[in-house]
Amino acid sequence: MGDSEAVVTDSSASMDYTSAVYNSTGSGACPPEATGDPNASGAPVDGTYAASGGYLNSAGQKGQICVTNEMPAMSGEEDRLWSIVRANSLDFNAWTALIEETEKVAEDNILKIRKVYDAFLAEFPLCYGYWKKYADHEARIGSMDKVVEVYERAVQGVTYSVDIWVLYCSFAIETYGDPETIRRLFERGLAYVGTDYLSFPLWDKYIEYEYMHQEWSRLAVIYTRILENPNHQLDRYFNSFKELAGSRPFLELRTAEEAAAYVSGIASEADGEVLEGEVRPGAAEQTPKPVSAGSTEAVELEKYVAIREALYKKAKEFDSKILGFETAIRRPYFHVRPLNVSELENWHNYLDFVEREGDVNKVVKLYERCLIACANYPEYWIRYVLCMEASRRMDLADNALARATRFFVKRQPEIHLFDARFKEQHGDIPGARAAYQLVHSEISPGLLEAIIKHANMESRLGKLDDAFSLYEQAIAIEKGKEHSQTLSMLYAQYSRFSFLVSGNAEKAREILTRALDHVQLSKPFLEALIHFETILPPLRQIDYLESLVDKFLAPSLDGSTADKEDLSSIFLEFLGLFGDVQSIKRAEDRHAKLFLPCRPISELRKRQAEDFSSSDKTKLAKSYSGAPSPGQSLLGIYPNAQNQWQAGYGAQPQTWPPTTQSPAQAQAQPWTPGYGQQGAYGACSSYGSNYATQQVPTSVPQSAGYGAYPATYPVQSFPQPTTAMTLTPVQQPAATVPQNYYGSYY
Repeated sequence: MGDSEAVVTDSSASMDYTSAVYNSTGSGACPPEATGDPNASGAPVDGTYAASGGYLNSAGQKGQICVTNEMPAMSGEEDRLWSIVRANSLDFNAWTALIEETEKVAEDNILKIRKVYDAFLAEFPLCYGYWKKYADHEARIGSMDKVVEVYERAVQGVTYSVDIWVLYCSFAIETYGDPETIRRLFERGLAYVGTDYLSFPLWDKYIEYEYMHQEWSRLAVIYTRILENPNHQLDRYFNSFKELAGSRPFLELRTAEEAAAYVSGIASEADGEVLEGEVRPGAAEQTPKPVSAGSTEAVELEKYVAIREALYKKAKEFDSKILGFETAIRRPYFHVRPLNVSELENWHNYLDFVEREGDVNKVVKLYERCLIACANYPEYWIRYVLCMEASRRMDLADNALARATRFFVKRQPEIHLFDARFKEQHGDIPGARAAYQLVHSEISPGLLEAIIKHANMESRLGKLDDAFSLYEQAIAIEKGKEHSQTLSMLYAQYSRFSFLVSGNAEKAREILTRALDHVQLSKPFLEALIHFETILPPLRQIDYLESLVDKFLAPSLDGSTADKEDLSSIFLEFLGLFGDVQSIKRAEDRHAKLFLPCRPISELRKRQAEDFSSSDKTKLAKSYSGAPSPGQSLLGIYPNAQNQWQAGYGAQPQTWPPTTQSPAQAQAQPWTPGYGQQGAYGACSSYGSNYATQQVPTSVPQSAGYGAYPATYPVQSFPQPTTAMTLTPVQQPAATVPQNYYGSYY
């Protein structure tokens, strides 16, 4: 009565794509054909399918792609749609339109169909319905071996999907005559998804198959396995088991092993309970009583049912604990539409609960389920990695991080920034540099934060010249752009970084002076300059700042009135700490002239009362409580709800050398908190320390397997992205409409 689960534990397969997968372009020798056995159809033990088409061998080299005839010309509509998806590979509607158009015009040309499905499924491998459509096309105009190949790629791309295993097993039942081949495929699928709360369609298919062959003992074993775990249809399965036990002779329900044990027990009793001249306890009462075969069988059947009823009750007890979480999962499958907030919170709460239970196998399975529905959310990948790290399962942590950064959320900067810090903490400095460089070169929304974190890392490693070079290179690139919104903040951060690590105030000011030749005056940039002056030693360049503020506040300069008023207030409060009487008066007069006439009388009185009751430092702190600092502004580039990992993770104290400042100067730096972590993870949200130290207890045996199943299984693979496309993220509208679990291919 073993559990049919498998937990991925071998990380060696995560980067190894040795199986040959066809694509629709290229030429050369064809990879080996599949054998026709769904258990050995081109999925070798040391490699996994790459959903991108093509394949990589064990050395990481690109393999040859097989093409047997020329690709026909595309229609005008196909060409137009291909242009759209190349420019924005996340345009799901354009993809589906392209597939429909290709299916309409391709007729029986399998190369065109392969090309569009390979490209689409390289981007969206979790869309199980499209794997089914692809396999149907291969069955119609391809070959049976190619159908098997498509399904093998599918179960590698979305290993923990109940739906894809149901489709694959249904195909096997219709195709293969050998029951053992079909059973092995069922067992493969159940090893991954057999304990999924919504796994009942696969169990039903297995039960249906064994019922068709009247394999009653196999049916009894299947029911026993089902009753060990909570399931959406648990009550139905228990009633079906009792019906089976009541309708078939007990002899038919027992497996060969159970029957042999039963016969052995009867024979032992028939020996008269005598062993080496001694009478076994109870022999005097048992021997004289005649025992009929029928009554013995009835008693054994009652015990047989009672054992399974105990399993059922235990599973029901756990079911009552998770039912609320399971009921709140409205969309357990993948879709490009965002999940609503309540579902996202429910997944976090469910993961919290299972982690507290302390069963690492259940934790892994729930994360893998979660990462089907929540594949587009970096926070869940980050949480999974931290959980596995805390559980000392670095193979699983590395595999999850590789899948996230190389495929599922590869266009979102926060996952690569996390990847870099994670690798640095584990001593992989080249890997950390590569992760930062990826954001530098390909993911513009994360450029500023990546530069800051990368430069900080090089500084910690004692490579200041490399750190400075990073800023210089990024500034040179941004200067070549027509309307760079990052350039001004790059200059501001570079100046501040230079001063903090070298103590050279003149060089820091020179960077800012140089910046004014290339950037437009803006509130964030001037605010950064004002902040920066607070940490510099005297003499502060108050007159120079005043000239810049005056220029920014001029009516001729573009900018919102609100931004100008905010900056004027910030400058006033700065002067309250560091200015003289004349500079304060000039600033107050200018502020009153430009902004106070526009205020309602009631608001003016309220402001005067606040001014009267607040000290300069209090006002200053209040002014910044709602205004982002430059360090915070750079993180505000991504306003979505996915920038959520823990404030504690990676928020380490700076290791820059101390600057020479008097205690008075240090005390008069109210903006320090805004710069305290300089773009560290602490500014990015709410996951990390909660899951870095409070995960699955390390006392849980890590090698424990389920029942009679192997203790190790290949790591879930992840498809390789097609590199030929230009990738541009796209914002999707929020959607809260509940989706049916089954019923459509989107």
